[in-house]
Amino acid sequence: MPQFRLDILAALALLPLLAACQDQAVSAVGAPERPVQVQRVAFSASTASREFVGAVRARHETDLGFRVAGKIVTRIINVGDRVRAGDTVARLDSQDLKLQVESAEAELAAATSNLAQAAADAERYTSLKSRGYASIAEYDRKQWTKDEAGGRLERARRALDIARNQLAYAELKADADGVITATLVEPGQVVAVGQPVARLAHRGEKEALVALPETWLGEARRAQAAVRLWSDPDRAFTARLRELSPQADPVTRTYAARFTIDDPNDSVVLGMTATVTLTRPADAPVARLPLGAILNRGSGPSVYLVDDSGTLVRRLVTVSSVTEDAALVTSGLREGDKVVTLGVHKLNAGEKARTVEAR
Repeated sequence: MPQFRLDILAALALLPLLAACQDQAVSAVGAPERPVQVQRVAFSASTASREFVGAVRARHETDLGFRVAGKIVTRIINVGDRVRAGDTVARLDSQDLKLQVESAEAELAAATSNLAQAAADAERYTSLKSRGYASIAEYDRKQWTKDEAGGRLERARRALDIARNQLAYAELKADADGVITATLVEPGQVVAVGQPVARLAHRGEKEALVALPETWLGEARRAQAAVRLWSDPDRAFTARLRELSPQADPVTRTYAARFTIDDPNDSVVLGMTATVTLTRPADAPVARLPLGAILNRGSGPSVYLVDDSGTLVRRLVTVSSVTEDAALVTSGLREGDKVVTLGVHKLNAGEKARTVEAR
């Protein structure tokens, strides 16, 4: 009887262990499949493009300014006026400049008379010296006086030329054909030498000025450029990069780039808003995947695939570049592979998955 009771107690003690083993077996056999969102891999040419908004500018722009100081009495041009080389832009009060010309002319007349007198004295002393009535020292002094008078006459001539040039500078003239894009002074204003009076956009080549982020500096040099005007978005003009600023703007941290517009017609007007489209040249085919599909646990970028049996497989891939919303994969995948695009950091290789196609 006591032995029977011991057997019953031992059997009761083993019942929890047997139940636990049965639960593990049932759970191992009936593990639920994890639902995952997948996207099928499709390779295509890696031609990426981006648009930048800018304005149409002339290649050559000149700030016109007087070469003499004075008070502006007339400003002939206004913003938007078309001018030709030699047209008068503005005039200064020339009264003082005229007085300088008259003073230089008087100096020239005095120097001419002085030279004539010195030359006559030198000629007389030459005659006296030949007959022995003048000393050599006195003769030399007369010759030196004549030479000095000749130098003063030449200096007076140069001073008169300068005075006449300054009088001519009282009229500011355009040095090329173009359009006035800005006027910086008004009549009655006193200006210094070289102070800008008006800005002239030269006729000829036209460019699109845009601001580029530093991530596109290298691409801008080798990308294909096209310019579209907001006034006529259906027409595209081919363009080429002519100038790229070597220093970033301290406020916007962007780099100014100038793209020369090829064969612009009359519809391309200075100041118009333009869109510059930069297209990268086609490289090797790439697969475009969402950024959420890329996983990196220290061994490089990888993705999770769902194989034909519905099992998750982790595979290393090569990412060529990353855009704002996608990763461009060049190797490690095949056309048609099902890549998990969401929640990859919570998955483990070998798990069973139930796929849901991404829209």
